[in-house]
Amino acid sequence: MTSELWALLWSAILCLALPVFYGSLYSRQIGQAGVIGNREGVPEPTGAAGRGLRAHRNLVENLLPFAIVVLVARAAGISNSMTVLGAWLFLGARVVHAASYIAGITGIRTLAWLVGAAGIVLIIVQIF
Repeated sequence: MTSELWALLWSAILCLALPVFYGSLYSRQIGQAGVIGNREGVPEPTGAAGRGLRAHRNLVENLLPFAIVVLVARAAGISNSMTVLGAWLFLGARVVHAASYIAGITGIRTLAWLVGAAGIVLIIVQIF
């Protein structure tokens, strides 16, 4: 498996792990009954739980384009130092983005998003 595919796999694992983290915080806010129910009429998550939810949504929005460019590069047989750098930049940036989003650190969060987007662009440039 290529390094880019490993970065994609770890990005998917991060995407699966975030709901577990913010879900546990949210269950403290609304109680177990609210979490296991149909969630109608429960309040929106606040604080770190709400930020975790938004970090997860943002990752989902960015994971699809990342996955597409990684898989297109793989299908085209393109794997070089720039695609590897782009893939690992994306993953590292998404970890920093999630952590800073949950912690409420806005400046770092925005910079991390930009670095992740740049990682995707690095891979796209290699495809063309």
